[in-house]
Amino acid sequence: MNRFITAATAIIMAGTMAQAQVTEEDIANDATITTQVVTNGMGRTLQRYSPLEILNKDNVANLVPAWAFSLGGEKQRGQETQPIVYDGMMYITGSYSRIYAIDLQTGKEVWQYDARLPEGILPCCDVVNRGAAIYGDNIYFGTLDARMVALNRKTGDVVWNQKIADYKAGYSYTAAPIIVNGLVITGNSGGEFGIVGEVQARNAETGEIVWTRPMIEGHMGTLNGEESTMTGELNATWPGDMWKTGGGATWLGGSYDIETDTLVFGAGNPSPWNSHLRGAGAPTEGNTGDNLYAASRVGLDPATGEIKWHYQTTPREGWDFDGVNEVVAYTDRAGNKRFGTADRNGFFYVLNREDGAFVSADPFVTQISWASGIDETGRPIFNEDNRPGDPAAAADGAKGETVFAVPGFLGGKNWNPVSYSQRTGNFYIPSNEWGMDIWNEPVTYKQGAAYLGSGFTIKPLYEDYIGSLKAMDPDTGEIKWEYKNPAPLWGGVMSTAGGLVFTGTPEGDFIAFDDETGEKLWSFQTGSGVVGQPITWEDDGEQYVAIMSGWGGAVPLWGGEVAQTVSYLNQGGMLWTFKLPRQFAQAN
Repeated sequence: MNRFITAATAIIMAGTMAQAQVTEEDIANDATITTQVVTNGMGRTLQRYSPLEILNKDNVANLVPAWAFSLGGEKQRGQETQPIVYDGMMYITGSYSRIYAIDLQTGKEVWQYDARLPEGILPCCDVVNRGAAIYGDNIYFGTLDARMVALNRKTGDVVWNQKIADYKAGYSYTAAPIIVNGLVITGNSGGEFGIVGEVQARNAETGEIVWTRPMIEGHMGTLNGEESTMTGELNATWPGDMWKTGGGATWLGGSYDIETDTLVFGAGNPSPWNSHLRGAGAPTEGNTGDNLYAASRVGLDPATGEIKWHYQTTPREGWDFDGVNEVVAYTDRAGNKRFGTADRNGFFYVLNREDGAFVSADPFVTQISWASGIDETGRPIFNEDNRPGDPAAAADGAKGETVFAVPGFLGGKNWNPVSYSQRTGNFYIPSNEWGMDIWNEPVTYKQGAAYLGSGFTIKPLYEDYIGSLKAMDPDTGEIKWEYKNPAPLWGGVMSTAGGLVFTGTPEGDFIAFDDETGEKLWSFQTGSGVVGQPITWEDDGEQYVAIMSGWGGAVPLWGGEVAQTVSYLNQGGMLWTFKLPRQFAQAN
């Protein structure tokens, strides 16, 4: 662990120690308080929408850099963080489990914390970190060796440091935590290593665990140090002992709907990928092979961790279609309380907020091959010929039949978050048009080793583009407009009341679009690929926008033919902050 703080900034902070702590009220109202961003998602519903309209379609062309901050050193790789803004400070996380405190006015570093990562960590998809959470006088973030760290937000001193899980068994952590009623709530990563997905809630002051909820049937949850209830029913949808290493990692974190008092977490792929080994390739009487609650969205009681409801987007999963994609609470045009989620499997789902019940599903990418649609109950209509073959049925038993499946295993949409605009009622989805050759292979579980039972290679569907930012009407499933990008889109999206939609590209362009037409209104070249998450806030009547730039993530590591086509892209690590000068705001 390394921490740096300057003498000058220490004097400044000494004069501001009386500033108010971040409260539950601050967090609950984050989506409407325009002078701060204290939650990942710009509000716990994850709408990533700002009511600010100082910056708008008419004046966005005048947006200019205010300051930039370099993460420095050789630890570049993928920079997927979302900044946090509060009390004159900005906080960002960086690759290799680093966190920085930056003076909001000047862009100068106040302190830095660098986790000492052990040898032998097993991150699946680059050494990324997606952000932090803030509460009281602390800021919280996770590390690649599956730990949760609380730091004093003013000094960077460690308040507590607690273990989420054993990194030697394949566990890791990359998501931003979420704060609800004084609890720090986290998931876990490691779905490719036969781990068991779990949600944990900790006392924000002490770091002590209050409750845990595993995502795979047969595992016991805990409450206040005692066993609570079993997740599901043992062997109801899993054969034999496979539930013990069943996957379902909760690696993207969760959202919180205060109106129904529900946490919603997604569970990732079941382990191994080879669905035939899990009984999902050919279900038997008494066992559907759905392998609950992997590839599902799960509603939880935030006080106890008890499961309120679940919806499985990809039962009998066999293509690595994780169910972790963010679940966004919103109210539709008819006044219905809904959840919206763009799944890795290529379908956009609308669920009822009260009970998670299925409402509708529509494709948001083209050429989906694994299913012909979703039936009226919310269950996929499988194309069984597009399931990778069973090695046991092959002549040599070494490799099952190869199929070309769409989307590819990196998903119609991966981790990169959508935005929902209260202004237009549309979702803005960063999607990718690609498929994969995929086949199954025999595999046995070994702790700390990859547990796939599949081979694959990603291939683009079209010659002229892979990435596609789509504006989608959740009521009808209609794509209102589309922006096509040569390289895959891997960054987050933000929309504003000023009629703007912001996102970045791997080529380094940070772009503002017209939310109604998709017209490109402004862009800035950041010098490296944008895979971070934009935010906006106001200070003294001026509107600011920030984005992290730094190419990396899963695409260069797992992207097959696609990775080769984008191998020219440069890495980096630069935080860019822009503002609209006051005279242009007043002129409009």
